[in-house]
Amino acid sequence: MSLKKSIVVIVIILLIDQISKVYVKTHFQLQESIKIFNWFQIYFIENDGMAWGTKISDFLTFIDDRTAKVALTLFRIVAIYGIGYWLYNVTKNNRPRVLILAIALIFAGALGNILDSVFYGIFFNDSALEVASFLPQEGGYDSLLHGKVVDMLYFPMWSGRLPEWVPFKGGQYFTFFEPVFNIADVAISTGFIMLIVFNKKAFPKN
Repeated sequence: MSLKKSIVVIVIILLIDQISKVYVKTHFQLQESIKIFNWFQIYFIENDGMAWGTKISDFLTFIDDRTAKVALTLFRIVAIYGIGYWLYNVTKNNRPRVLILAIALIFAGALGNILDSVFYGIFFNDSALEVASFLPQEGGYDSLLHGKVVDMLYFPMWSGRLPEWVPFKGGQYFTFFEPVFNIADVAISTGFIMLIVFNKKAFPKN
């Protein structure tokens, strides 16, 4: 798989990811949802940049949220350069197709969420109690590097109270699948799953 084909894959994923995010951001209020099927909803939420709706404060409890947000965004920008170099290197050396595709997916997903974190704070106004607009005259809801990642894919396939004998969650109300995510998250997860499932093909011993 050539570098040009990898770039095509990245561009397609980025377009789908960003178009879906901009559409939801400019057509939904925060936490507004539309039921497509009983097991699938478009449900608009925002997070500070962690994957699958996870909050920064769940991990970086020793610093305030705004500092943690900037630190995470800068770290991801540095990481994306590393992933980009890895992608260039494996295509240059004609490494296995599955490895190149997996890295391209991870790169596209990471870049998609970085764009939200870096720019959405200045591109959009707040979505709470109103539908946001693109490049509002009064300015965005926050500064550069403080944007929130848009999530919208929600698959509540089953909801109910778990039996008491279930470890840790027994007796509690539970929804599967609870996290809300986006196309970028799907790309990243797919890339990592490919590296695990097709590990021998991606990293042949020779």
